[in-house]
Amino acid sequence: MVSIELPDGSKRSFDLPPTVAEVAATIGAGLAKAALAGRIGTGADARLVDTSHRIEGDARLAIVTDKDAEGLEILRHSTAHLLAYAVKSLFPEAQVTIGPVIENGFFYDFAYKRPFTPEDLAAIEQKMGELARLDETVSRRVLPRDEAVAWFKSLGEDYKAEIISSIPPGQEVSLYREGAFEDLCRGPHVPSTGRLKHFKLMKVAGAYWRGDHNNEMLQRIYGTAWATKDELQQYLHRLEEAEKRDHRRLGRELDLFHLDEHAPGLVFWHPKGWTVWQQVEQYMRAVYRDNGYLEVKGPQILDKGLWEKTGHWDKYRENMFTTESEKRDYALKPMNCPGHILIFKQGIKSYRDLPLRYGEFGQCHRNEPTGGLHGIMRVRGFTQDDGHIFCTEEQILEECVAYTALLRRVYADFGFSEIIYKVATRPDARIGSDAIWDKAEQALSESLRRSGCDFKLSPGEGAFYGPKIEYTLKDAIGREWQCGTMQVDFSMAGLLGAEYVAETGERRTPVMLHRAIVGSLERFIGILIEQHAGALPAWLAPHQVVVASITEEHAPYAASVAKMLQKQGVRVATDLRNEKIGYKIREHSVQKVPYILVVGGKEQADGTVAVRARGNQDLGVMQLEGFVAKLSQDLASRR
Repeated sequence: MVSIELPDGSKRSFDLPPTVAEVAATIGAGLAKAALAGRIGTGADARLVDTSHRIEGDARLAIVTDKDAEGLEILRHSTAHLLAYAVKSLFPEAQVTIGPVIENGFFYDFAYKRPFTPEDLAAIEQKMGELARLDETVSRRVLPRDEAVAWFKSLGEDYKAEIISSIPPGQEVSLYREGAFEDLCRGPHVPSTGRLKHFKLMKVAGAYWRGDHNNEMLQRIYGTAWATKDELQQYLHRLEEAEKRDHRRLGRELDLFHLDEHAPGLVFWHPKGWTVWQQVEQYMRAVYRDNGYLEVKGPQILDKGLWEKTGHWDKYRENMFTTESEKRDYALKPMNCPGHILIFKQGIKSYRDLPLRYGEFGQCHRNEPTGGLHGIMRVRGFTQDDGHIFCTEEQILEECVAYTALLRRVYADFGFSEIIYKVATRPDARIGSDAIWDKAEQALSESLRRSGCDFKLSPGEGAFYGPKIEYTLKDAIGREWQCGTMQVDFSMAGLLGAEYVAETGERRTPVMLHRAIVGSLERFIGILIEQHAGALPAWLAPHQVVVASITEEHAPYAASVAKMLQKQGVRVATDLRNEKIGYKIREHSVQKVPYILVVGGKEQADGTVAVRARGNQDLGVMQLEGFVAKLSQDLASRR
């Protein structure tokens, strides 16, 4: 007799060992039809199995469907196999390699004599649909390692044979077959190909075998798969929106910045882009000033010995740029924390001085791999709105609660209303005792509870010197961007000998809170560009207003209007060219200028302006003072 316990606590008994599918059938026909796999056990001991898996003894079982995260992953992995099946059907000489699940989809790498074309991709996708409609059973078998190597060699699949050969001798491997195609895989997989209905192939790219540039170049086909047609369409729509909002394209079109091969991973800011930068920086500078931060500035290059003391040299060396002078080794700072500790150490500090809050727009450099660079979102040189709070243990909670409230206000001003909160806990490689980590993790979690924030834990994702809260923004099309952090660090200040005089007169090591709100300004500006699709709100826009004359005769009046606005602190440009006014309006609309003021003979005679707002809104004729009042209201509300 086999007893199966279900997630609701109920049990099913079977005279003979049942399959997962048979257990699902006893629960209901609907669940049996929806079942993709089974999850046996709970917690860290849980394992996923096929619906055909026979359960030999008493067990706890959950039926996995496409409504579960694991179910969606199984769908995507099975679709990767379907892709390989289609490629082998159309191009028998192609060799298959690996095909894992990735975020929102999957890919599969192939070795073939010529590059796949867009027409090939369309044919492969069509073939996948045909094979899926055959609804062929997906079956599993197990072979000894050496038999599996021989089997794939007999099929001409040298890459698969190489993969299996790397497995220790004496072990077994599992293979999955659907129709005429069989592939190496741990599984589990969907019961049959008919479960794979909502997928699309996205693109082809090059990829080195085993990720080694010394190996041969393969062809990687990317695809996406979803549980429903609506989910697939929504995802494709998000991709279209993301393409429209791509900060790299908008950066070129709006003349904000460029990237150059002479300085990979570094940004060349153009006048308009630097104006946006300055608005973000000056806004954050005001946040510092109004919330008790003292702005400081540390050097770019620090001695290797300092980084050894803090632990960065051991744990972060591969990401640091180094240099040498007079037989001394230095590193460009990848973060600002050690410099702030050195500033704190200058002069005697008392408990009365705490909390002491330092802020810096600190330029950092990190040696990111070329393949990881992405526009201004992932760069090698960046500036952080970096801050460090030196405080007592008793002040941690209050400081963290105040910081979360401040961060929420800042994000709202930039147009973000939804924030996701996570507490990243101790990693395996860390400094400090477990007791210290317990205190730090508890403080961060309690601060979010007191702030009324729902949060999740990210086990093992903390920094090596302390746990952290990660504040993640959700943008206008549902993408998530991790920006702000708050880290509690009991260790680093002590490693560099920072102390304060306690109320008792004894010397104590301050707790160090590492915090950033926008994080990298480069990355945050890229996020802002994509959030607003380049149409930055007036308070951030490079040009808030363009004054355009209808004819050259009205150019002096247009220039005088612009000068008056400039005196009011408005970022204004003029368009006095001998062009048709319709052409001028279209051009500045494409540049996403918030307001275009058109002036002609009537406006000049009446001392007025004809106002057009972004989005092709005709706001009519206004007195200049009235327009300035409206613009001032927009700027104050940061709409």
